[in-house]
Amino acid sequence: MKVRSSIFASFILIFEVIGVALFLRGFFPLPVKSSVESKSKLSDLPAEPLTGGSPNSSRLPQPLFKRVVIMLIDGLREDFVLGPNGRLYMPYTRHLVEKGSSHSFVAKARPPTVTMPRIKVDNNVTRHLDSTLKRDDWDILILHYLGLDHIGHISGPHSSLIQPKLLEMDDIMKRIHSALVTKEAEGSLPYLLVLCGDHGMSETGSHGGSSEQEINTPLVLISPAFKRKVGNEQHGVVEQVDLTPTLALGLGLPISQNSVGRVIAAVLEETSLRDQLRFLHLNGHQLSCLLKDSMPDYDKAAGLEQFRVAEKAHGSWMKLYLEGNTSEVLTNMGKKVLKQYLEALAAMSSALSKQLGKYDMYSMIAGMVFVFQLLLVLLLAMPEALSGSAAVDLPVLSSLLSLPFYLLCLLLASVHVLVCTSTESSCYFCSLSWGLVFVAIAFSSAMFCILINIAARRLPLEPKIHRKSPLSSIGSEWTLSELDVLLLAGTIGHTLSLAASSFVEEEHQTWYFLLNTLCLTVFQDVCRKYFREQRGSGDEDELILPSKDSHPFAHSKSDIYSDKWLALATPPFTLVCCRLLRSLNQTGVQWAHLPDVGHWLNSSEHKVVLSLLSAFCLVLIYFLVQRWCSWVSKVALALGLLGVYSYRAAVDNVLFPWQHSGRTTSRGTVEARFVYVFVLGILFTGTKDLLRSQIITADATLKSRGLWEIYSGLVLLVSLLFRAHNLPVLCCCLLIQTLMAQFIWKKLHYDAAQTTIMHYWFGQAFFYFQGNSNNIATIDISVGFVGLESYVEAPAIFLTALSTYAGPLLWACHLVCYLSSERDRSPVAVSHGCYCLALLRSVPAAAYIVLVTVLRYHLFIWSVFSPKLLYESMHLLLTAGVCLIFITMEQSHSSSKS
Repeated sequence: MKVRSSIFASFILIFEVIGVALFLRGFFPLPVKSSVESKSKLSDLPAEPLTGGSPNSSRLPQPLFKRVVIMLIDGLREDFVLGPNGRLYMPYTRHLVEKGSSHSFVAKARPPTVTMPRIKVDNNVTRHLDSTLKRDDWDILILHYLGLDHIGHISGPHSSLIQPKLLEMDDIMKRIHSALVTKEAEGSLPYLLVLCGDHGMSETGSHGGSSEQEINTPLVLISPAFKRKVGNEQHGVVEQVDLTPTLALGLGLPISQNSVGRVIAAVLEETSLRDQLRFLHLNGHQLSCLLKDSMPDYDKAAGLEQFRVAEKAHGSWMKLYLEGNTSEVLTNMGKKVLKQYLEALAAMSSALSKQLGKYDMYSMIAGMVFVFQLLLVLLLAMPEALSGSAAVDLPVLSSLLSLPFYLLCLLLASVHVLVCTSTESSCYFCSLSWGLVFVAIAFSSAMFCILINIAARRLPLEPKIHRKSPLSSIGSEWTLSELDVLLLAGTIGHTLSLAASSFVEEEHQTWYFLLNTLCLTVFQDVCRKYFREQRGSGDEDELILPSKDSHPFAHSKSDIYSDKWLALATPPFTLVCCRLLRSLNQTGVQWAHLPDVGHWLNSSEHKVVLSLLSAFCLVLIYFLVQRWCSWVSKVALALGLLGVYSYRAAVDNVLFPWQHSGRTTSRGTVEARFVYVFVLGILFTGTKDLLRSQIITADATLKSRGLWEIYSGLVLLVSLLFRAHNLPVLCCCLLIQTLMAQFIWKKLHYDAAQTTIMHYWFGQAFFYFQGNSNNIATIDISVGFVGLESYVEAPAIFLTALSTYAGPLLWACHLVCYLSSERDRSPVAVSHGCYCLALLRSVPAAAYIVLVTVLRYHLFIWSVFSPKLLYESMHLLLTAGVCLIFITMEQSHSSSKS
């Protein structure tokens, strides 16, 4: 069965996405859960240990607190309260920390510190606070404030808006504390006021990574049950999960069955020694039960034997205590048991936390095998996919009718049954219905048979001398130029570099180096063409990007002379642009904290400079894009870019000449929707022209214009989503695309494969020029709210993904437009480009899932490798979407030719 290269590559990518999804499902573990489905009950509590007698009662000590108020401030960094700036940001809270009856800790969150985005309106939390505090019909009150996190995402932790927001939070703390103190009755149980954060924020205001600023949060416990501070005390360090058992026991409730935390011992200091031991025993029993449910070999688990020893010693202590022994020996013995319990709790909690790294290996291996089968088929099909016909002959029917196919189906089905019926195996793949499993087994068996057939078909071709190079012009021999060697070595070298955590963290450096080397190699090719090689007689007379205003004799000798020097200037100019863009956004890990041009532009003192730069960039974007559009799209583009500036002025990023800084800002919803109208109008116009060129008339010019108009609409949308200081990135992207298309790719006769690889490299570099990294914290989730009054999941995901991957998407879409619009290019160029793009994405994705499988117990697996895995998976999905566009353009080209 013969299929076009573009269709073949697109479907390979789609199935690879399914395989990677299965791998991700196995790689990211589910939370540790107890096998007991019922809720925790007081009747389920274990008896108090007692040696040499009948089991003691399952008595639970009296609750420590009558009421608990939890004030959770989203994005509250530890240094906002406990650091040097705490006295300025939250003075009342800091006073309670230093002089009041309180305990303060640094609570560590576990990466990735990711929370679902929501619209941040703190007034909705506070407006009923006073009336609620006066009532007596509640035991626990939870207040979740989101405004601080929103400010961090918008303008970072050093924004001028941070202090007013924290002072507002401090005032609310004062109101709550005063109300609790006033309401406290004589002789009743005391209250507990908890101040905490779910995560911190990085120096750019985001979160999701494992830096100290992102995982360190303050935990302040305020209650008259605690001793009043007499001086500055060192803040202890706890885990965020430790708050769950502490609050449960403090309220006289059983600990949640799935809790992996340990009680904070400092909270129990003022209770009797018997109650302290009982609290720790209850926590230890709950953790030991969870260990038994989650670990097959739980007897070997760290801390379980320590807990048994402590429990036995606790029973001996209880026997002496009930006999009325009041000697110092009993006190010392009790303190020893207390220490044993704390050590056992720490070990069991740590063991359960490590269970979070328990992988579903069967699903991972199944997904990995699936992806590698597809990759090998893609590689073996290279000679046919890049041939003059751009068609791949897949032996589908012969494979399905062969005996090995059925034997493989039986073998894989047997393995599946064996794995899924084993007592210690539980995986996602086993939970699927037999129908889906059968389809997966049949598909994998068929792919294996197709793989063997294609490989056998390639063997007789080995002795031949002349073979076609995937990176050379069609019809030439297998010869590799310096550019071909660079493109191959660079792509393979980058893939191998992903095995090192430092290279993953600083991947932008790899792409910057490769891009600089590419520019120098292209410059060498330009010099060779114009100074060393004999030029063909017709080279100087060909038109460059012909337009409707061009004339067959429009290029005089002076034009050709200027074209030569512009071609020579393009690689150095590209190098200069790339160097400037590197200084715009510091990214990665090692040097992300250093100041950059972006921070300088975003400071309030330089708002005028940012305004002028933004206006200049928007004007330049218009002139770079509009020349390929119809007059209707030109007008819409101009008004849309004006709307972009108006939106940035509305959110106080830039200024109009008649505005003054410090004015009241809005959310810019109206201005953003104004831009969306023109984006949709341009996309509609381009789509209409494209459909007309396919259905009504086979007009190549109309098709080309439709493509460029769709591209223009995408550029307008990206300019709205980009922050003001990032507009130079978009300008340089469009400028380099224009120069390379006019003076390099066409004039030097680079084929579709070479052009595709260069587009891919530029797209990867511009991904990092935007300020992105392989850390989840650099994702700008604030763009998901542009033009929205409330959080809507689908548009928010689309806008966030588009903004994050704007660089690779713009270069991939430009590749589609360029290959489809070139009249003199081979009719199979679009198919070749689609195949090469699919191969460029498949190789690193397949290699990386093997690497993370091998390195799954690496120290940095969750902080470095797993976020990169998510980025690779999302990039693979987006590339599959781009390849579907390639199919559409190729079908359009085929119909116009016929």
